[in-house]
Amino acid sequence: MTATDLCTDSTPKAGIARHDLDLLLLIRHFELALLDLFARGELNGTTHTCLGQEYVPVALAPLLQADDYVFSNHRGHGHYLARYEDPEGLLAEIMGREGAVCAGVGGSQHILRDRYLSTGVQGESLPVAAGAALHLRGSGALACVYIGDGTWGEGSVYEALNMAALWRLPLLVIVENNGIAQSTPTTRQLAGTIRDRAHGFGIRHHGVTSLDLTDIRADLTPLLQSVRTDSHPLVVEFVTHRLGPHSKGDDTRPPDQVRALPDWYRTAEPDPLVFATADEAARARVAGIVRDVAARPLSRWSPCG
Repeated sequence: MTATDLCTDSTPKAGIARHDLDLLLLIRHFELALLDLFARGELNGTTHTCLGQEYVPVALAPLLQADDYVFSNHRGHGHYLARYEDPEGLLAEIMGREGAVCAGVGGSQHILRDRYLSTGVQGESLPVAAGAALHLRGSGALACVYIGDGTWGEGSVYEALNMAALWRLPLLVIVENNGIAQSTPTTRQLAGTIRDRAHGFGIRHHGVTSLDLTDIRADLTPLLQSVRTDSHPLVVEFVTHRLGPHSKGDDTRPPDQVRALPDWYRTAEPDPLVFATADEAARARVAGIVRDVAARPLSRWSPCG
């Protein structure tokens, strides 16, 4: 599957607010640009795109407050862009150029900005998020942490959930269950269900199967408010789909199987002209950002320098 395959579908779309559409498309084309840059040999290291999962952080963006902590993971570009809408700073970070979020030393996976932190270490963020939630208890703020289905194989997950339940922490655990952990199907590496595992600690679980941002937000708004006011941890499991490879080009799934997966991109906007206009604007914006950032000097702190 090529980057183009992920952006060529004319199926009619369902309604969505223009700002949401612009943000979704920004993340989509940002991730596609990274894959293209790697294919051309213009990026080093590794990167993990969130193609197909962009709607998860976009749905959560207006529900999270400025004083909330957000902890991301190795597949975190969409989380960062939904939080800050700063593609220039993120791309500069990944390319090690001036203007980078972390001076180019964090790269694709390790970003620190205000109350946002991402890491490439599976399961590492959840106990850190629990500690932040302990600090936030009673303040009306919460700690939100993104993990995947594969992360439930880490012991730190269960230690953190145990503490969150015992201490009634305002902890929001967002599980992006995309059905595959690197190259292993979830059905072959996860016994039981995530719901039952959360319930084993007395922690509430809410499942999300919809791609509709309005529906998702309507369901989650009162639940997140309860996390803030009652200090009850919550696990929200998004049944989602990863349309790209685990990293740059290591997808073991047949291309036809990937193309058949549900994608918000094919159901986002009822007016084809509106969608095409927004899509082309996002594509052009990202292309311009790539040209600008690539022309910048290397950051003095960048390992690439």
